[in-house]
Amino acid sequence: MSLPSKIICVGRNYADHAKELGNEVPKAPLIFMKPPSSVIASGEAIVLPRVSERVEFEGEIGVVIGTRAYRVNEADAMKCVRGIVAVNDVTARDLQKTDGQWTRAKGFDTFCPLGSERPHPGDLEALVVITRVNGIERQRATAAQMVFSIPRLVTYISAIMTLVPGDVIATGTPAGVGPLVPGDVVEVEVPGISRVTNPVRPEN
Repeated sequence: MSLPSKIICVGRNYADHAKELGNEVPKAPLIFMKPPSSVIASGEAIVLPRVSERVEFEGEIGVVIGTRAYRVNEADAMKCVRGIVAVNDVTARDLQKTDGQWTRAKGFDTFCPLGSERPHPGDLEALVVITRVNGIERQRATAAQMVFSIPRLVTYISAIMTLVPGDVIATGTPAGVGPLVPGDVVEVEVPGISRVTNPVRPEN
């Protein structure tokens, strides 16, 4: 798997998820980053770090950039997108709360499982993300439920930083997040497009 130069993530982009964590919906996209070293492929293990007592899954629709993009307008945003990928924005929830910023909580090795990439369909809002833990559905939502649309996110982020081919935008998680424990198997699927499945184990 070739690693993206950066993974830009969007927080609280589903109103129901913001509500379940007791947060307000942001007035502009709330972005943060995960390091390339957090990326793993389907089948590789998510490792629960000893320093965290609560690690959670966050299933998301990922957008893969195909051409260099800087200050792209919304009408042209999708011309810069190469494909769609399933993403699990694994999060040490307790560290996210105590640190006040999210780099450590989101950045551990193995905390960004990515599925296989496929070209994006014409109807972006019809994209669905589903998360299952041990075969039980825990999350389901469509891109139409996002606070900020995929073209809007590409435009907003490209006004801040240059996006290059292979970069991934993780577009936010819907309600239903929950903890992972050793022995779990977590799957994030964008039906008909991408899927990533990972076992969960403790840190050695």
